[in-house]
Amino acid sequence: MPADRRSFLKSSAIAAGVSALGTTAMTHAQTKEQEVLGPEAFKTKLLECLGGPWPEPCELRPRLIREEQKDGYRLQWVDYAVEPEDRVPAILLIPDEVNAATPAAAIAIWHQHAGQWHLGKSEPAGLAGDPMHHTGVALAKLGYVVLCPDALCFEERQDPDGKLKGGAYERFEFLRQVVDGRCMAWKNILDMRRAIDYLASREEVNVERLGCYGHSMGSTHTWLVGPWEPRLKCLVGNCCLPTYEAIHRTKLLHCFPNFIPGIHQFGDTPDIAALIAPRALHLNFGETDGGSPIQEVRTGVAKIASAYAAASAADRFTYFIEADTGHVLSDAMWQRTRDTFGRYLSV
Repeated sequence: MPADRRSFLKSSAIAAGVSALGTTAMTHAQTKEQEVLGPEAFKTKLLECLGGPWPEPCELRPRLIREEQKDGYRLQWVDYAVEPEDRVPAILLIPDEVNAATPAAAIAIWHQHAGQWHLGKSEPAGLAGDPMHHTGVALAKLGYVVLCPDALCFEERQDPDGKLKGGAYERFEFLRQVVDGRCMAWKNILDMRRAIDYLASREEVNVERLGCYGHSMGSTHTWLVGPWEPRLKCLVGNCCLPTYEAIHRTKLLHCFPNFIPGIHQFGDTPDIAALIAPRALHLNFGETDGGSPIQEVRTGVAKIASAYAAASAADRFTYFIEADTGHVLSDAMWQRTRDTFGRYLSV
């Protein structure tokens, strides 16, 4: 985890009161309640803790801002409405051979955090940031339509008044959501569901073959949106499943979307990911990644695997833990990502 992000998360967690989530062990009664809640009951509690029912979707009112031809694909800068007064900028990558007559599978990419608020959609779209994370370009060259949107507080979705910069604006938005009875994860999920609405509206897209991918915070976004978006047939997360057990044990300060007020009395983050069953889910991890302590990751993936087995879909959940590897997208991780999409989103 980069130092700038680590210092921001420390100060943000203290300011937001997040540290209070990690100081008291669950009571025996809470543990017992976790054991008796079935998937549907847990999902109901999850929605309550997130902030309550999703609003009726507004009209997308999509706009094409500009277009640029690249080698084998074209970029379209677009935006669309997620709420009546909130539009999301995004970059769409369309392979040259894909059009309305020959639609293709489509993948939404949720970008990472890394304390780099100036970066969002541009990194996976191959225009900025670390080439390791130019995953949208790599997928477009494999024939997928790819959508890369900005998450709230990143790139073009920073403080419209310019008063708060970077992490200060993210902290403000987290607190604003909390006092309004929601949380950052609720807003992120709403925005991602609208991203899938946008993808499904494109004539170049085969709506029966939709997936999503994310690294780091984008991985958190992947297992957060999965339970609420049944159109996603295949989901891949890279390097992020920080359980509350691990957060409490290691006093780990993490991205705001990981913190859902009140949810730990009913379950943990693997219980959220397990709600994606029976749709395909693959998770990659680095054994030495401090953002997802491996002890709890191993317990967590076992819990997810059990849920998939109970849904008669044991083969649709896979995971990979790479030895002596940290918070990266390695070649081995990317190969498994490609293979998973190829298996479930191919014709």
